[in-house]
Amino acid sequence: MRRRGWARLAAVSSAVVGLLLASGMAGAAPAKKTMPALMVSDIHFEPFWDPGKVTQLAAAPASGWKAILAGAPTADREAEFKTLEDKCKVRGEDTSYPLFASSLTAMGRDAAGAKFATVSGDLIAHAFSCKFGTMFPKAAAGAYRAFVEKTIEFVVEELRGALPGVPVYVALGNNDSDCGDYKLDGHSEFLAATGEVVTREFAAAERKSALESFAAGGYYSAGLPVKNARLLVLNDLFMAARYQTCGGKSDAAGADEQLAWLEAQLTEARNRHEKVWVMAHIPPGVDGHASAAKAGDICGAKGPKMFLGSEKLAEELAAFGDVVELAVFAHTHMDEVRVLKPEGGGAGTGVAVKLVPSISPIDGNVPSFTIAQVDTATAELRDFRVLTASNATGAGTEWKEEYDWGKSYGESAFSAAGVGHLIAGLEADKDGTTAASGAYMHHFFSGKDSPLLALVWPLYTCALEHDSAEAYKGCACAAH
Repeated sequence: MRRRGWARLAAVSSAVVGLLLASGMAGAAPAKKTMPALMVSDIHFEPFWDPGKVTQLAAAPASGWKAILAGAPTADREAEFKTLEDKCKVRGEDTSYPLFASSLTAMGRDAAGAKFATVSGDLIAHAFSCKFGTMFPKAAAGAYRAFVEKTIEFVVEELRGALPGVPVYVALGNNDSDCGDYKLDGHSEFLAATGEVVTREFAAAERKSALESFAAGGYYSAGLPVKNARLLVLNDLFMAARYQTCGGKSDAAGADEQLAWLEAQLTEARNRHEKVWVMAHIPPGVDGHASAAKAGDICGAKGPKMFLGSEKLAEELAAFGDVVELAVFAHTHMDEVRVLKPEGGGAGTGVAVKLVPSISPIDGNVPSFTIAQVDTATAELRDFRVLTASNATGAGTEWKEEYDWGKSYGESAFSAAGVGHLIAGLEADKDGTTAASGAYMHHFFSGKDSPLLALVWPLYTCALEHDSAEAYKGCACAAH
């Protein structure tokens, strides 16, 4: 009887444990702890949106801009701004003050509790030099640089104001220059002055070296609020295919200097068993959308259109896949993903790449920003949500969740493995008919279905994991 009782008890216990296991109440691995982080890019703030206020802005310090911009618009604002945009041949409108203010309010509300924020470049509007020259045809030497510096300072300080006490890490984009789009001089007064703003709230021990490297080329290292993790911020304008000095000359010195610094930093991180995020503005690899638009040239001598002037950055990051947990870029204004894989194998499984969509609506896209969830132990990007605006004016604009990465694609983390798995499925779907492909096309344009992307889908998806020109041609030419 006793043996039979113990057997019956054991059976009951086994059944209970089975139910607990099935419901996740027993034996389940503890949930990984995450912290929120804000990811913003391509703000392209437009201080010329109200031309009647520009003279006041030029005369005031950046700290006085908000009071000027928040006032009632001038009576002929719309007509004057259209005249200015027509003269400078701008393709659309960038971020006005009302839209920027609306986005800041939404960030302060929806990203409350964020432990850090990343801004992956292009803080100032397109055609900036043309607009300034039109408004101030007789400006004194140095006036343009001062206006650019104040615009950048205003944008950065407004972001800090929206998230008090939260570290804001800023990269420069191809527009963020004192001498024109895709033009910049290393070791310049502009970089030194801008570095003072970008590093203003860094810890003293970290700020000294960050100021030195920023003055050299706009790049720096900063600790992330994650154990044994840091952020390396690059200014890969110097690596861009279109890069020139302020004097209009080609010069590889800035790119070479920065790549050498990056390799040294990644090697040091590997030796210290640290995890690293790398952030810059222009992504490495193939410009998939532009290349697909000129499909006839892809398989010929010209090959695909590349974002950068060489493949060195992609190769460098892929070679340190065991160190680089995430690479953050932007520039396209679209919501995109990629993975960088080492040629012929190598350390790790590759590097997950997140292209952050823009606040600027200049391409007809909906303004958006991203709220990420970061693993506090490993610095892995576990998940993220993209929030989009109901309109691009800032007037009565509501910001709502567009989608959640994990829920939309069924991946447990935004890791090289998870992103690679998604991309493999997208690439295999030549007709773009699966649920994942449909979701990607919709989210690519931040809430709008993109017929252009659907038309070039096989050619576009080849760029997501084939970052070298030859690898892309091997995929795209077969697909085309």
